[in-house]
Amino acid sequence: MKIAVAGGTGTVGRLVVQQARAGGHDVVVVSRAAGVDLRDRAGVERVLAGADAVVDAASVGTTSAATATEFFQAASGALLAAAANAGVGHVVLLSIVGIDRNPHGYYAGKVRQEHLYEQSAVPWSILRATQFHEFAGQVAVQARLGPLQLAPRARVQPVAAAEVAAQLIDLAVAGAQGRVPDLAGPREERLDRMIRAWVHRDGSRRLVIPVNIPGAQMRGMRDGLALPGPGATIAGPSFVDWLRTQR
Repeated sequence: MKIAVAGGTGTVGRLVVQQARAGGHDVVVVSRAAGVDLRDRAGVERVLAGADAVVDAASVGTTSAATATEFFQAASGALLAAAANAGVGHVVLLSIVGIDRNPHGYYAGKVRQEHLYEQSAVPWSILRATQFHEFAGQVAVQARLGPLQLAPRARVQPVAAAEVAAQLIDLAVAGAQGRVPDLAGPREERLDRMIRAWVHRDGSRRLVIPVNIPGAQMRGMRDGLALPGPGATIAGPSFVDWLRTQR
């Protein structure tokens, strides 16, 4: 089948592209890096021609609720309208576990994005996943302060991005299912300890300092609001096992 991947050059999107192509699917990447602005409805509609399904793994680098909400309103709104006009049969959204319990910062934008999908004229599926194992490295890069490494505290139950990608492809192939069970990794972790392990994985002795990041979103994550419920699907390696492969 032909699958269009919005955000197909990001952490999960690029893995969706790789795995889908390895599985014999015809894949088209919908992202700025591939020459397509998600806000450009006409341009998106052109690249969706003939697509059977769309996987939306697009994101925006912000902690601002207003910026995230504006981005997803514009980008997902244009994508869904283009999918409807192009005759796409199914749209699949990657979302985040716990955003309705913690609708602040970036998560506020994801809540708005989910609402757009739930109101879509195109049959839809939404998969909420926990933070990725890769999240530790991403936060570490952003929280480096000279010789010091700050490590935000949070309770997470991370999952490998490759597992998320595989689930998204399975959903795209299976057809619209609405909200499906959340996806999480096999064990709860502390984000600050994940960052310490990431920083020290190659022998670095950089000082890692756990910190409480201000703001409602991070407070909610420290309180466990991003953890999966009892009905979640558990998949993939633990963070420690995954990290051993990241050399």
